[in-house]
Order: sequence, then structure tokens, then C-alpha cells
Amino acid sequence: MFQKSDHYTQPKAVVLLSGGLDSMVTAAIAKERGFEVHALTVNYGQRHVTELRSALRIASKLDLANQVEIDLDLRAFGGSALTDSIDVPKDGVGPDIPVTYVPARNLVFLALTTACAEAAGANDLFIGVNALDYSGYPDCRPEFIASFAETARLGTKSGAEGTPFQIHAPLQHMSKADIARECARLDLDPAWSWSCYDPVGESLACGRCDSCRLRKKGFAEAGLVDSTAYAA
Repeated sequence: MFQKSDHYTQPKAVVLLSGGLDSMVTAAIAKERGFEVHALTVNYGQRHVTELRSALRIASKLDLANQVEIDLDLRAFGGSALTDSIDVPKDGVGPDIPVTYVPARNLVFLALTTACAEAAGANDLFIGVNALDYSGYPDCRPEFIASFAETARLGTKSGAEGTPFQIHAPLQHMSKADIARECARLDLDPAWSWSCYDPVGESLACGRCDSCRLRKKGFAEAGLVDSTAYAA
């Protein structure tokens, strides 16, 4: 767990920080908007720990107020190429929901982020979901985020007392090229983050999974260099 001892006076926000590009850009946007940013990272039993190390690095590089990592082993359920013995597809992004979808992951993660925010006295939550250039996961859609905000209002002490949570999804309607441009605008090093589902060793992104393909496509369309090392 990364934690700073400095005292902050800004309003607090909790950012769901996976260690990926989108969550890194989202955390930087939250900080740019003047929030004292607390990061929540979930070790959910994913295929590798590279993105967890990236989340720790991002929290340090962005000088966030703190980062908490919790364990929630979704391998007990399986049902996804990220949490089960299922091959990660490498043939490109298709029209159907891929096997890399983790059942109800963002629903579970947003519930945890809400609990973290309520305990920390924060009313603002940030999540880096994107509904344009993405793999078609249903828990990235704007209607899901809006619905969860109402659920959080109904199911928490803060909501019952008239201070409901605001859920910010600043990348919701951005393309991957737009996100790459935001990364550059915010002076972030893409290599701080990790997007690959199936890395080669501990330092090379495969370059062929859906996440790698979307990320590379975004930087290429933006005319920017992705400093991440790819095997392919």
C-alpha cells in the first residue's frame, strides 16, 4: 500500500486505479480538477500482477494522497480469460462480448469504491470506463454508470443523509486516440501504465490481445508514441 503523510485541504475523491492507461489518465484528471485523490486498486486474481505494480507506480508518480490495494479473488468464480484457465483471444476485437469480460467486475468494483469513499468522507468517485473504443463490456456503458449512482444513493448512509455520491467517468465518450492525447496533455508517461491481458514475461506487452490492439490503435491514430514495450 502506498500512503503519504502530507495533509491535504482539497475535497476528497476516490479513483478506481487498475494500473491501466485509462485509470491513470482518469486519476490525473481528478487531480487536475483540484481533488485530494485517494486510489483504490483491486487484486482480483487477474492473470498477472504487472498492472498492480503499475498502479503503485502511478500513485507515486502522480503524488496521490494515498493508494489502498485490497484482495478479492474472483478466480473462485472464474468465467473469464482473466480469472480462469481460458486462452486470451489474439485475433482482434470482434462484435461480441469477449471472454476477457470478468462477470460483473465494474459493478463489484464500484461498490467497493463507494464503500472506500464513504469511509474516507469523499463524495466523488472517478472511474476510467470508456464506451467508444473498447471491447464491448456491458459494465462500461453510460446507462450502467448512471444506474449505479442511483443505487449508491439509495444504499448508503451518505445518500440517505442527502449527500449522494457523484460518479465521474471523464473518458466515457472519448476514443482511444482522445485518451492518448489526454495522456500527452497531462504529461504522463504511457509506460507507467499497463494494459496487456497476457504479457510476455514481466516486462513485455503481448501486442495482440484486445487491450493491446485498442491501445496501439489509439496512439497511432493520435500520432503519438506509446513508450510501452510490445512483443508484437
